[in-house]
Amino acid sequence: MAMSAVVIVVTQVYPKLPSLDILTDYQPKIPLKVFTADGFLIGEFGEERRAVISIQEVPDVMKRAILAAEDKKFYQHSGVDILGIARAAWTNILQGKKTQGASTITQQVAKNFFLTPEKSYTRKVYEILLSFKIENDLSKDQILALYINQIYLGQHAYGFAAASQIYFGKPLKEITLAEAAMLASLPKSPSKGNPITNPKLARARQEYVLRRMCELGFINETQRDEASRQPIIVQRNVNNFSVRAEFVAEMARQMAEELFPEDVYTRGLRVYTTILKKDQDAAYESLRKSVINYDQRHAYRGPEAFIEIKQAVSSRDEKLDERLENFLDEEDMRPAVVLEATPEQVRAYRRGGEIVEIRGNGLKLAARMLGNNSPASTRLRKGSVIRIQRDEKNNWRIVQMPEVEAAFLSIDPQTGAIRSLVGGFDFRQNMFNHVTQAWRQPGSSFKPFIYSGSLEKGFTPASVVDDEPVSLPSSVTGSASWSPKNYDGKFEGPIHLRTALAKSKNMVSIRLLQESNIHFIHDYITRFGFEAEKHPAVLTMALGSGLVTPWQMAAAYSVFANGGYRVQPYIVQSIVDSKNQIIAQAEPVVAGEASTRVIDPRNAYLMDSMLRDVTVYGTAAQASVQLKRRDLAGKTGTTNEFMDAWFCGYQRTVTACSWIGFDKPKKMGHGETGGVTALPIWIGYMSKVLKDAPQSFMPRPSGLVSVETESINPDKPAIRELVYKENVPSQEPPASAPDAISRAIAEHQWPSDLPTP
Repeated sequence: MAMSAVVIVVTQVYPKLPSLDILTDYQPKIPLKVFTADGFLIGEFGEERRAVISIQEVPDVMKRAILAAEDKKFYQHSGVDILGIARAAWTNILQGKKTQGASTITQQVAKNFFLTPEKSYTRKVYEILLSFKIENDLSKDQILALYINQIYLGQHAYGFAAASQIYFGKPLKEITLAEAAMLASLPKSPSKGNPITNPKLARARQEYVLRRMCELGFINETQRDEASRQPIIVQRNVNNFSVRAEFVAEMARQMAEELFPEDVYTRGLRVYTTILKKDQDAAYESLRKSVINYDQRHAYRGPEAFIEIKQAVSSRDEKLDERLENFLDEEDMRPAVVLEATPEQVRAYRRGGEIVEIRGNGLKLAARMLGNNSPASTRLRKGSVIRIQRDEKNNWRIVQMPEVEAAFLSIDPQTGAIRSLVGGFDFRQNMFNHVTQAWRQPGSSFKPFIYSGSLEKGFTPASVVDDEPVSLPSSVTGSASWSPKNYDGKFEGPIHLRTALAKSKNMVSIRLLQESNIHFIHDYITRFGFEAEKHPAVLTMALGSGLVTPWQMAAAYSVFANGGYRVQPYIVQSIVDSKNQIIAQAEPVVAGEASTRVIDPRNAYLMDSMLRDVTVYGTAAQASVQLKRRDLAGKTGTTNEFMDAWFCGYQRTVTACSWIGFDKPKKMGHGETGGVTALPIWIGYMSKVLKDAPQSFMPRPSGLVSVETESINPDKPAIRELVYKENVPSQEPPASAPDAISRAIAEHQWPSDLPTP
């Protein structure tokens, strides 16, 4: 009777089993992936984190660990382990409930692809029959590959390749025996027993897999013992991609979602951005180094937290490891627990069992927190959670997560393609993209656009303007009095425009704006991409009192870099579907087309010449000193009370802009100028991307003539300067006359055509 029943079930049900097309034409849900222009993965978005690999790409150690944990007879049975099922059924009968299963890898494939999670004998029959059908139609390696790619392993990881990247931050081909055993243990309890949610259970399951591998002869006892002792460092809250470009990946994700909202996270789209790995690495490293260096110049805020330590710690401590898992694990700023602290030395415990010693300069930031006189709430003592980092000499030093923020981007001035973009110090702490979203005052980094406009009104680099105080009383302005100063508080009297820009003379910029017609300049700056409404047409515009983003500034400086053409920055170059077909592509307008020219080529040439002087003997002289080049151009910027620091500049092949400041504007500290605080980010980046690049200078356009400049100091010889041929100064110098601002102050009245600050 029993045999007859089986025959009936098989003959009636087997023909009605579903087609295996879903297996033979495997089309898993593939997440949206974002890449650099040169093919490096920088982001992955979707419910299912997955990386499909072939069976040939799976290392042997992973295969053996899976077979030991899940199905030791996989290559011998025909899809179902009959003895295993009988043994499990007998145990369940004895205990009066279902406590054991006996699913082979083939059965798990059948269940994952075709069946519901329901637990019943009917469903089990379907599972068994499907397994026989799968074994009949597919090879063992095909079945194992389906299992390896489809199985859920916790933390949104589907498949062992994705799990290896998520848990250990490495491709599957690089895992160790200890790591393979831990991954193989996950299918039993992927959500509750993975090494992030339950390290203890994961470790126990790993030990079981190692023991099974040894019993089956896959490894020997020595290998088992060594793997058992190996510390497993699980990646928590760490970017698992080889290039740190989270802000770029998020920008790309938003664009893709806007274009393909229906299935953007499941159809396997690949977004190729314009950024380059070399550039992005240089930008990321330079920004973080400069921000941390800024932080080292200022006060230590104390430990992040305190952990009670009841016993001596001299080796790996799993309880401490678990506590440290609650702190964001930066790749270069590791959390550690202080074991001992004196003014001469700090001993601290790192997750994984490493005990580090910090001495000398490594204690500099936190020195005032180590004495007995320091406040108890911030004193470094046993149990303090601190941040430590390797310095340039590979010695440990105490650091802290900065409060100050920063932004950097670089752009190809010929096409507008973004080469690198870092929107803030740490994306996981603050997802606000300061490159595109932070509207800040540019300070003196805005002056080049005032100067550029003045050249169109007849001024030349040789023009002489007074660097004298401007002080407007309330009776003149109609509101509060206004007395701007130069940064150094000094005034040099008559000065050439070229020198005034290099030295960033505020009084000259104010006078230049007024004499060039403020309304003309207000309209002129829109040629560079600035929004007129964010730059009120008043005299303070000369000092950069309007609002800009780093994105706008990089695009604007590119006009000078490429000879006078406006380019539109873009960061996504193409989107490709799962069949490798381009379904969206950028169409940039390259500089050089007549439609994109926004300033006279002579203007661009003269501005380039003056901006190069800024980096040679002006406020950004450190650029040419450190990079040992003369083809660099740019301008520093510092706003009132040292709220914002900028440096924007270029070499003919790349434009870049750096900014640093607090999200809620406040003083960064006296002396934290653009040249001190923002310029180092720019220099650090350029030192990498311009290495071995030949110097390049802008060709001189027609329409410029060389003239002898007006001598300011009779003790110094006159020099020659290029000017527009139509602006050659007359041989007779004009009679000196007070400028409009000086007249207004003297007469205590404000002309109707002179905007107030």
